[in-house]
Amino acid sequence: MPTDNPDLAARFRPVFERIADGAVDRERQRRLPHEEVGWLRAAGFGAVRVPQRLGGAGAGLDELFGLLVELGEADSNLPQALRPHVLFVEEQLRQPPSDERDEWLRLAAGGALVGNAISERDPHEVGRLNTRLSERDGRLVLNGTKYYSTGSLFADWLTVRAERAPGELVVARVPADSAGLVQRDDWDGFGQRTTASGTVEFTDVEVDPAHVVPWDRGPGLHTALAQLVLLASLVGVARAAARDATEFVQQRRRSYSHASAPLPKDDPLVQQVVGKVHSAAFAAQATLEAAVASVQRAQQDEGEVITAEDDVSKAQVAIADVVLRATSELFEVGGSSLVSEARRLDRHWRNARTLTAHNPLIYKARAVGDHAINDALPVFGWTTGAPA
Repeated sequence: MPTDNPDLAARFRPVFERIADGAVDRERQRRLPHEEVGWLRAAGFGAVRVPQRLGGAGAGLDELFGLLVELGEADSNLPQALRPHVLFVEEQLRQPPSDERDEWLRLAAGGALVGNAISERDPHEVGRLNTRLSERDGRLVLNGTKYYSTGSLFADWLTVRAERAPGELVVARVPADSAGLVQRDDWDGFGQRTTASGTVEFTDVEVDPAHVVPWDRGPGLHTALAQLVLLASLVGVARAAARDATEFVQQRRRSYSHASAPLPKDDPLVQQVVGKVHSAAFAAQATLEAAVASVQRAQQDEGEVITAEDDVSKAQVAIADVVLRATSELFEVGGSSLVSEARRLDRHWRNARTLTAHNPLIYKARAVGDHAINDALPVFGWTTGAPA
């Protein structure tokens, strides 16, 4: 990691380079990367893990995450925006072989992307949802409002979590252009600003009964895989911060009368800062690779699922710490010119802080400690809400 597969590198690295070239401008304008997602779609990025017999690249999980890290270095918004699709493909790969499974994977190989509409921020009880799946005149229909709907504006299908009966949560999949489905680009976070994580409204949206399954919150790899995608974005942030700090110092001529060398590139104190940022990126990537390997083992042996979830939780805590420090320390390599809006180097810290706010670290660290002390099970599935 990054990928050492020459075919995958040849296919995707030119696309990543084009994406990186426009990253600062997209951040400055808050322009959603519709065109860039189109480049990835055309290159087959959504089918990296789809078996070759079904039209995909048939890559391994480690190869996928190597690519996600490189994409995250180009623009950390994009791995997160594609996270629902990554999880959709992995979910299909976990299913027993069937015509239905193969049809979904062929759709992915053909360029179809899947977004999500899972979370709600309107008041509701823990374990319940306001979005309802109900039967009306012999049809199943969805009604409700979702937020934090990452990637939805780029997607052809949406994965939706809804309540079918009190406390009975299900997952439905609906076309993004369904009648009664409205999407809004109203995500207002200070980081990861172009992930298309806004509102989706459902008004009597018809659902195919064949596209509804119970929500499984039991032990499995879904939560670990979801977190790994965010960690790939974080590692990408660290690599981008190391790259930008290095380029800034290499090009800088101005320094201070009390500096340790005439040029910043020769100043041992500046070299130390750049070295720490690069070391943070290295440590974050090595930790991610270990967590991905743990999940790969669990894909082959269900007895390793608990270990994999615990390993990913530990990776989340460790990577967040080093990346947040690195994206703050990079500003020690220069003076006021480093905080110019034209450079937008603050995006690295803002993006890292936003990514680390997902699945709050305090609960992940506690879960790791509880497992270590009391052999408690990790939390594989959870909901948000208020007490009844």
